[in-house]
Amino acid sequence: MAMQRLLFAFLLIFPSMLVNIASGTSLVTFVFGDSLTEVGNNNHLQYSLARSDYPWYGIDFSGRQATGRFSNGRTIGDIISEKLGIASPPPYLSLAKNDDALLKGVNYASGGAGILNDTGSYFIQRLTFDDQINYFKTTKESIRAKIGDVAANKLCNEAMFFVGMGSNDYVNNYLQPFLPDGQQYTHDEFVELLASTLDRQLSRLYELGARKLIMHGLGPLGCIPSQRVKSKTGQCLKRVNEYVQEFNSKAIKVIASLNGRLPGAKFSFADTYPDVLDLIERPTVYGFKISSTSCCNVDTSVGGLCLPNSKLCKNRRDYVFWDAFHPSDAANQVLADKLFSSLFSSAPAPAPEPH
Repeated sequence: MAMQRLLFAFLLIFPSMLVNIASGTSLVTFVFGDSLTEVGNNNHLQYSLARSDYPWYGIDFSGRQATGRFSNGRTIGDIISEKLGIASPPPYLSLAKNDDALLKGVNYASGGAGILNDTGSYFIQRLTFDDQINYFKTTKESIRAKIGDVAANKLCNEAMFFVGMGSNDYVNNYLQPFLPDGQQYTHDEFVELLASTLDRQLSRLYELGARKLIMHGLGPLGCIPSQRVKSKTGQCLKRVNEYVQEFNSKAIKVIASLNGRLPGAKFSFADTYPDVLDLIERPTVYGFKISSTSCCNVDTSVGGLCLPNSKLCKNRRDYVFWDAFHPSDAANQVLADKLFSSLFSSAPAPAPEPH
């Protein structure tokens, strides 16, 4: 089913993308998300506690410097951009309001962000999905001022919008016992709240010009190191993974509903859950040795991030997870290869040779 959905996304959205690439026209991408796709917005939020602008982050990135990416290297978005032959969009908060770079695409993703505005509130500062959409509105106004209304609408209509939201609504909201949402709502009620909020938010992006949009589903959050440590045996938390699958099912219905009622909308849902789960359950097939703990050994640490005093694993390529929440650069490469191959080929991505 995951392959069929991704192929449908390809057939629906990507012919025009391929025409652009073949003709040498630069593809414009707008990225909305959380720490899995952030490229440095939170570096510009003075009081944010959701930051990764310190060693050891970026140790395997170009220049070996921390950039605000929550990884030892690249995000999946960086790798997909490389494959498309375009530059990875810069963080919105790094740009001036009239910067020409706005015409080529922007990344609004922010560590700690969620679909709900109260998600990640204890990080003090982060850009919620609503915040990110508001900044896109400002971006479009700047683009309109530069190239006029007709051209601005055309640019947005032809651009690709990537949305990856929802992980924090669980990890940094519903699953936290000291936050109210987990006490206030049953999971059925909570996932309905997420779905109705997401419907409104994606509708707003459509109103602002988005026509080609891919939403990335959630991976098996019950298997990330910060959740596994809650199990006495270190196993994946089945209940959490069931929550995630319920959310993904709801999000698929939201996307289908939007396509049915918004003229010209070509929205799709990329179900990456099976691929991520396979990587975690069979790491050696992909050349990894460990998928249950993090390279930085911070699974039980407050925050779960790879701080400068963390002791790094000897071989970062052995680990699927960099810190307690985020995949390593090597894992992101595997997942990006699978996603790209699924979108652009009728055949499943082959497992890489063990390294």
